[in-house]
Amino acid sequence: MAHAAPTSHRRGARASHRLRTDGPIQPTTWLGLTFALIFGLVLTGRSHVGVHAAGITLLVMLVPLTVAVFATGLRQGIGSTKAALSTGIAFALVVLKFLL
Repeated sequence: MAHAAPTSHRRGARASHRLRTDGPIQPTTWLGLTFALIFGLVLTGRSHVGVHAAGITLLVMLVPLTVAVFATGLRQGIGSTKAALSTGIAFALVVLKFLL
């Protein structure tokens, strides 16, 4: 007699790994990135070594994320132009801080 596994142990249908297009980037995503970039810049301006290092770490982690969001925005739609522009300005300030 064959044994059938209970339903709770069976594997579910596998999700497709294709790109889902859920629409344009939400304004809260842009504004959240802007806030985080500015917060990182403020932290790097502090004189305490640990706080300064935390700001640098935050900015280093946010740079690839911001580039990815902009790339996705180009494919799926930017959404709010003003919010995207504010993120672009904050990103430019971060890049200038690292280069200068």
